[in-house]
Amino acid sequence: QVQLVESGGGLVQAGGSLRLSCAASGRTFSDYAMGWLLQAPGKEREFGAAIRFSTGDTNFANSVKGRFTISRDNAENTVYLQMNSLKPEDTAVYYCAANGRYALGLGYIGSSITLYDYWGQGTQVTVSS
Repeated sequence: QVQLVESGGGLVQAGGSLRLSCAASGRTFSDYAMGWLLQAPGKEREFGAAIRFSTGDTNFANSVKGRFTISRDNAENTVYLQMNSLKPEDTAVYYCAANGRYALGLGYIGSSITLYDYWGQGTQVTVSS
């Protein structure tokens, strides 16, 4: 059974940085993609960033491009989200998610959140102004 456990959320001032981690277990993830999806207060869950374990291909939402980076540690089955230049509008619960949709190229890294099959419990990120 796939399990995703996030860590690293917290409270930070605008302009600051945070690093989120997602530890995955339950299977081999070398042919999977993992991403970070976020849900701001009163809004629907939306795509943030994703990465393929096999190739390191990445994708970012326009709202975070240039400020956030995503990386992975294949040996540890862990994905990281480095968030820099944080803004109050980045405040959200950040969810780690994974999928192994092979037909889409060793894991889907697009923005359709329904194509992510496994989810973590989420970690709160709050950015104060």
